Amino acid sequence: MPQLSIYLDAETIKKIEKAAAIENTSISKWVSARLTGHLENKWPDNYSNLFGSIKDDSFCVELLKD
Repeated sequence: MPQLSIYLDAETIKKIEKAAAIENTSISKWVSARLTGHLENKWPDNYSNLFGSIKDDSFCVELLKD
């Protein structure tokens, strides 16, 4: 599998190490899962539940003019 080197500040590294430890996984696997998740071409979970959730009269469908 190809490898990637990145440069991160110390605070970010600490956050990644803590998050990976909480999930009981390696840093490499944790970062890989996050990158893969962000690069997937899909709508966020529960996105369809937002339809109709805003009650505001200013949101209306504009009719197309010829």
